[in-house]
Amino acid sequence: MGKAWGGRFEGGTDPRVERFTESISFDARLAEVDIRGSIAHATMLAEVGLLTAAEAQSIAAALKEIGQEIAAGKMEHRIDLEDIHMHVESALIARLGDVGRKLHTGRSRNDQVATDLKLYVRQTLDAVDALLADVQGAFVERCELDEGVILPGYTHLQRAQPVLAAHYWLAYCEKFQRDRERLADCRKRVQISPLGAAALAGSSLPINRHRSAELLGFDAPAANSLDVSSDRDFLIEFVFDLSLIAAHLSTWAEEWILWSTTEFGFLKLPDAYTTGSSIMPQKRNPDVLELTRGKAARVMADVSQLLILVKGLPLAYNRDLQEDKVALFDAIDTIVACLELAPAVVAGARLNRERIAARLEEGFLDATTLMEYLILRGVPMRTGHETVGKLVRLCESRGCKLADLPLAELQSACPQIEADVSKVLGTTNAINAFQSYGSTGRAQVAEQVEAWRKRLQISDH
Repeated sequence: MGKAWGGRFEGGTDPRVERFTESISFDARLAEVDIRGSIAHATMLAEVGLLTAAEAQSIAAALKEIGQEIAAGKMEHRIDLEDIHMHVESALIARLGDVGRKLHTGRSRNDQVATDLKLYVRQTLDAVDALLADVQGAFVERCELDEGVILPGYTHLQRAQPVLAAHYWLAYCEKFQRDRERLADCRKRVQISPLGAAALAGSSLPINRHRSAELLGFDAPAANSLDVSSDRDFLIEFVFDLSLIAAHLSTWAEEWILWSTTEFGFLKLPDAYTTGSSIMPQKRNPDVLELTRGKAARVMADVSQLLILVKGLPLAYNRDLQEDKVALFDAIDTIVACLELAPAVVAGARLNRERIAARLEEGFLDATTLMEYLILRGVPMRTGHETVGKLVRLCESRGCKLADLPLAELQSACPQIEADVSKVLGTTNAINAFQSYGSTGRAQVAEQVEAWRKRLQISDH
């Protein structure tokens, strides 16, 4: 088979141009969705009378055979055929001759590629969603393992207030849930079919775009052929969604890298997901987490690459868009690799409970709870804030905790303080005092754990 556009040209293509313009080296992974789209297109063409039923059946059968050969690694990639679409079409024509040449009726490579990308993104959306659910499940399962454990919560990387470990784990569930909801919303744009928009203006042939959309599981065909042939909004949106997943994974990785240091000592990572040093025999390095943090940069850069790619393009299709797949596939591969490892790291890590408990009372984690105790006794918030701040300064000068101060001294700082102040001092009492919805109070966290177990359909042990 010659070039798909060869009739317009007398001379051959410079081999350097073929190397420069090929995309088979990275778009071969679209073979399965390309074949699926072509079978649907052939089915529609037969239904409107542009193919006979026998022709459509032979095309579908041949395409399935080609798909099996590709899956088995039996198709040779040739740069003169440019991309996976031409490889498939060339193999089809080699089998069926003129019948194979009819397949491209009523479509262009422009809408064919856009359709393939939407099909590929759609199935990847579903796969990433399932992987995110696995990560959420690992965090929810940790809640039972670490029930009752109190950790210092931080702002500005300074100790702030106490939180239950389960509250920490569910915070990541919330982040990943927003990621899943963004993917679900992105799917709405993915569900619009480009097929049949042709090069840019549509077709004068009596094709049925609603039918081909239905056959491929799309919600509807795109309403403007000029727009859809150049549209990559869905793809950029998807990669942006992946970049936020990367950001959340990186935050988690950074936190656990810190927690696993000698200085923090909160966490021991599983051996299977750490490595040693080539020169220091004592080292235990969190390489999986470090690479998760590092790979996030790649995904974020992919968003920039795509935005810069499209920012100066006029309507409609331009060959620049061939480069969209490089960023797309890189973002997908990177996120999938990170998400596949994350649940095992989450499940296998262990909190260093004794080390955490030994230093838990450092940092005045109960200071805010004491301030709120004063508010409940009629002290204005700012006055209470200043009073507790002075008490903290006093404790620092003495090297003691707020709970160590005598009642008389507390009352001299604020007459509204009574003997029951002991019920809010110390991290355990501070935790017990929380009662607002979404807080780290024991009842509130237990309620959220149960809600997450139901949402993720995790059975009770």
